[in-house]
Amino acid sequence: MFSLLIGSPIKNLKPEPDMDTPSRAGEEVDSILNRLRSGRGSRRLEAAREVRRLTRTSSNNRRRLAGAVEPIVAMLRSGSAEDAEAALLALLNLAVKDESNKTKIIDVGALDPLINFLRSPNSVLQENVAAALLTLLASSTNKPAIASSAAVPRLVGVLDSGTPQARADAIIALSNLSAAPNALHDILLSAPVPRLIGLLKASDKSSRTAERCTSLLEPLLAFNEARTALAAEPGGVLAVVEAVEDGSPRAREHAVGALLTLCRSDRSKYREAILNEGVIPGLLELTVQGIEKGRGEARELLGLLRESSGRRQDGGTLERIVTDMMWRFDGEEGSGKAKRMLAEMVKVSMEQSLRHLEQRVAMVRAAPTQGLFSS
Repeated sequence: MFSLLIGSPIKNLKPEPDMDTPSRAGEEVDSILNRLRSGRGSRRLEAAREVRRLTRTSSNNRRRLAGAVEPIVAMLRSGSAEDAEAALLALLNLAVKDESNKTKIIDVGALDPLINFLRSPNSVLQENVAAALLTLLASSTNKPAIASSAAVPRLVGVLDSGTPQARADAIIALSNLSAAPNALHDILLSAPVPRLIGLLKASDKSSRTAERCTSLLEPLLAFNEARTALAAEPGGVLAVVEAVEDGSPRAREHAVGALLTLCRSDRSKYREAILNEGVIPGLLELTVQGIEKGRGEARELLGLLRESSGRRQDGGTLERIVTDMMWRFDGEEGSGKAKRMLAEMVKVSMEQSLRHLEQRVAMVRAAPTQGLFSS
């Protein structure tokens, strides 16, 4: 992310030298500030680019050039597209690893123009803005202002129309914002669930993007609107189940939490939908190998999925294995028997999934025939 914004790959960056002496530093800073404040056209543009260059790797230069923040924000508001890009990249470099500059950028009014640029047809500019907002969110002081602004719906919109890099930064920004008061409700108003599921489907389940998608889905599913949207999205539950199976440790924990929230909210409504996507093997593996929170939630979800609700399902054998495994995991240290039982469970689960798939295929093949003879 930062390599894109600062203009060259991290591995190729050479540290920018600090301004040699205090007197030389003062002269150079004064020259840059004068050109930013009073210059026009190419003079101001070159001054912004100089700020970007000098602050690329030098924390000393970031502090010395803190006075450039305000004129660069003004340039962001009133300049051409070329000016805006130069100003944005200069602000990003000023903000990186500098808490004071981060808060100053928001305080002097950069948020509104940044949000407006999220709608830019210029994909490079949109990427840079998404990454800049993510950088500014690293300051806890900035979170309330960004969370209460129009940034939330614009970032959700980027999940639809942005480049892959812009989408990745937007989902991380939204995930960071979700802990702010009322932020989840504001995110929900922008209908994020179909976009999150689309990203989750397209992502490697062990990627950071998948981890952030599941981390945002989990708290959103506390709201009925989000649960309904997930259930209505084709392949929505399956995408979350796949994160349980193949995600990073954190993604698996969030995905289990999301499914558990579904089942707790209305077990009779969501139990079958979750079971039909073959979640049991992944849950059982988590009870053995998952991190502490994930293990507990996996066991609770297995309990909710295992209990019958008035009719015996074809999964009776599988349910007995699950019950036995859960009992033994609580009572014995050795993992050899648990692994053998897990292998048996996976075999039974696969057989049931195959039968379920065959039934679906048979129904699809029969559908045209039924229509032909109906009157």
